Amino acid sequence: MTQKNSDLELVEYIKVGEPDEVEKAKAWGTAIGLQEVDGLKPSKYLIDTAKEHIEGNINIEDVENRINQYYKVLDKRKSEEVENTEEADKVSVRITKILSDKSFNFNPTELISIHQRLFSGVYKHAGKIRDYNIEKEEWVLKGDTVIYASYETIMDSLQYDFEQERNFSYKDLSLEESIKHLCRFTSNIWQVHPFCEGNTRTTAVFIIKYLRTFGFTINDDVFAKHSWYFRNSLVRANYKKIDSNIFEDISFLEKFFYNLLMDSKYELKNRYAHIDYGQSANQYDSKCNNCTLEEQAIINIIKSNTMIKQEEIANMINRSLRTVKTRMNEMQEKGLIARKNGKRNGEWIIL
Repeated sequence: MTQKNSDLELVEYIKVGEPDEVEKAKAWGTAIGLQEVDGLKPSKYLIDTAKEHIEGNINIEDVENRINQYYKVLDKRKSEEVENTEEADKVSVRITKILSDKSFNFNPTELISIHQRLFSGVYKHAGKIRDYNIEKEEWVLKGDTVIYASYETIMDSLQYDFEQERNFSYKDLSLEESIKHLCRFTSNIWQVHPFCEGNTRTTAVFIIKYLRTFGFTINDDVFAKHSWYFRNSLVRANYKKIDSNIFEDISFLEKFFYNLLMDSKYELKNRYAHIDYGQSANQYDSKCNNCTLEEQAIINIIKSNTMIKQEEIANMINRSLRTVKTRMNEMQEKGLIARKNGKRNGEWIIL
């Protein structure tokens, strides 16, 4: 089964499904799409089982048990193709399970725990920090490699990056400034590359869960369709070759985040990030340059339901009702939103 066909089978649930089905389908789309970063494709059995889960016929634990049993039966006649689909299937299930879990801790231990949960039984080194230095040939760099953190400094580097982010305030930053900073943090922890394999998928799952703490409803379609671009943009954000006039360029990653968080429509084509393509991805059509991250999260929610109540918004972005009312009053004063037809039967309008 091709990636395109699996996407088409799941997208119907997003278009016409019930709210619970839509949420599950989006998680599955992201989970399956992320396998592309390592050139992996799911089996038809995984897609069929995922559809049963989306429809509510089985729970995620049932899915996990079925997939494990499926590959136990195939174990005696394993081929390289089966091994690849086994990794794609098992890790897809686990990503879906983690993304469905609302719990989250912002620290390096959470990152390591995600790697352990994703790759237990798939990699011998699941959840373990690498103990050797690595290089990886990259198509986007014509075979060259990013310089990754020395294995001796991995934990110190992660602790530093997390501490810097924890102490950083997004208050009063424009959306463009906030996205630039989020991209740099994402790029920094990926560059550390703490694990032998599975770093990009682990980083992606961690960042999705972190972004949700800001109140964002993630555009899951971006990871579902452009996970290889995500990896290539991380490569470009961490590569420089001064004698060839090539420098670290985070603009490709910023475009990915604009599509992810603001539903922008940038073309995320891998060839654009290739070092021979000859241009940066800068210049953004920010739809709300004077918005904060919290304000943009509220705008995204209103887009999906103009009749939504402030109590529901508060629950969705994990803020108090008082905070939401204050923020939305400020947004009306800034000319970002307006209320039409009164409090009781009115609706929100994005200006």
